[in-house]
Amino acid sequence: MNTATLNRLDDWAWEIPKSGTMRVPGIIFASEELVGGMDEKVREQMSNVASLPGIVQAAYAMPDAHWGYGFPIGGVAAFDPQEGGVVSAGGVGFDISCGVRTLLTALSVEDIEPLRAQLADGLFQHVPAGVGSTSRLRLDERELTAMLNGGARWAVGAGYGQPADLGRIEQGGRYDGADPAQVSGEARHRQVDEMGTLGSGNHYLELQAVTDVYDPATADAFGLAVGAVVVSIHCGSRGLGHQVATEFARRMVIEGPGYGIRLADRELASVPIDSPVGRDYFGAMLAAANCALANRQILAHFVREVFERVTGDGNLSLLYDVSHNVCSLETHEIAGRRRDVYVHRKGATRSLGPGAADVPADLKAIGQPVLIGGSMGTCSYILAGTAASETRAFSSACHGAGRCQSRSQSMRQNRGEDVVERLRRRHITIKSRSLRGVAEEAPTAYKDVNAVVEVTHAAGLARKVARLAPLICVKG
Repeated sequence: MNTATLNRLDDWAWEIPKSGTMRVPGIIFASEELVGGMDEKVREQMSNVASLPGIVQAAYAMPDAHWGYGFPIGGVAAFDPQEGGVVSAGGVGFDISCGVRTLLTALSVEDIEPLRAQLADGLFQHVPAGVGSTSRLRLDERELTAMLNGGARWAVGAGYGQPADLGRIEQGGRYDGADPAQVSGEARHRQVDEMGTLGSGNHYLELQAVTDVYDPATADAFGLAVGAVVVSIHCGSRGLGHQVATEFARRMVIEGPGYGIRLADRELASVPIDSPVGRDYFGAMLAAANCALANRQILAHFVREVFERVTGDGNLSLLYDVSHNVCSLETHEIAGRRRDVYVHRKGATRSLGPGAADVPADLKAIGQPVLIGGSMGTCSYILAGTAASETRAFSSACHGAGRCQSRSQSMRQNRGEDVVERLRRRHITIKSRSLRGVAEEAPTAYKDVNAVVEVTHAAGLARKVARLAPLICVKG
C-alpha cells in the first residue's frame, strides 16, 4: 500500500481520509513496514466498509489485515441501528466464530519430550481433522437445536468438559439471542457428524511451550510460566457456519437494494440491522457461533482424554476461549455518549480491559486474555486486553499473523514434505492428513507474527503477556 496517500496519525496508526462516498475515515494500525506490505485491496475494502449506512467513528484494520470477502480480514466496524446501521455477512465471514481456545497443563517441556511421539500420534488419531472429517458424535434434530441454543453450555451438559470451563469462555459459553429456526436444513445436515472436528486450512491443534514472559504478574494470574506447556485449539463452526454465511450473503444481495443500499462491491451485501432479514441473519449467526463454542468444547474434551491416557493427567484447565468472526451488540462511548452498536469483528479479537463487565470475575482487575495464533513453525502469543482499546478500536485487537501469500502462491513455493522436514529439524512435529494443506499453510505464507504483536502492544490494543513456541502441531 502506498503510504504517501495516507495520513500518519502516530507511530502505529494511519488514516485513510474520507473521500467519495465514505461516511467515516478508515484507520489502519500498523508499522510503516506492515502497512507498506498490505495490498491496495485492503485500502479499497476499508473505504467501501466506511461507506456503509450507519457506520460510526471509523472503519478499522488490525496490523494483520489482508484482503478478504467484503471486509478485509482483520477488519472492525460498528453500526448504529438508530442511524440505519446495517449488518453484513461479509463483515463476519464464512467461518462464523472461528476462534482460539488455550488449555493449561501441569507439564513442562522436559516432561513432554519422552512422550512426544505418543502425544502426537494420540492427538492425531483421536481428534478428527481435515476436509470432510467426521466425528464419533452424530446429533439428531433435537440435539442439533439444543446445541445451537446452548453452545458450550450444551456441550458441558452433555458430558464434554467441566462447568468451570464456562467462566473462561466469551459470553459464558453461550451467545444469547441465537435463533436455531433460522438455520436451514442444509446447514444442519452439514453439521450432523462434524461436531468435535478440527477442519482444515489454517485450523490446528498445537502443543506449545511458554518461551518468554513479558508481564510476570499477569502471566502468573493466567497460569503461565517459562517452560510450561499449553494446548491451543484453532477452529470454528465448520460446515454449518459456512452454509449460514453463504445463504444469507445471497439473501442480502437480493434484498439490500430494496432498502436503498448501494454498494461498490456486492461482497459487502448488507441489510438494515432492524430489517426482517437482518434479524434472521443475526439469530442464525449467533446460533452458528454457539456451534463453534460447542465444537471447541468437545475438542478440548478429546484432548483431555488423550492427555489422561498418555500422561495420566487429563485435568487441563481452560485459560480462555476467544472468537474472531462475530457480530455482537455492545455498548461503547462514541462522540462523548454511550451508544448501543453492532460491532463486526472479522479476523479480529475482542480485547476487554480491566474492569470490563464481560471479563471473568477472577481476572477483572487484569483484563481479558487475548489469544493470538501464529503459523506452523513460528510462534503464538498470549496478550491481555487494555482500557485504551475501548477508545482506539471498540475493544478490538489482532487475531493472528495474517496471510501475506495466497494458498496457491504458497503451494507453488513449497512442497508439503519439505515443510514437514524443515520443521522436524527444528524439533517441531507436524501431523497432517494432507501434505497439500501443509504446503498451503507454510510459515512463509504468513506475516511476521512478532511484528504484528509488537504493533498491537505499542498501539495499546492489547498488551504482551507471554510468547508460545510450537512443539506438536496437528493439521487437517
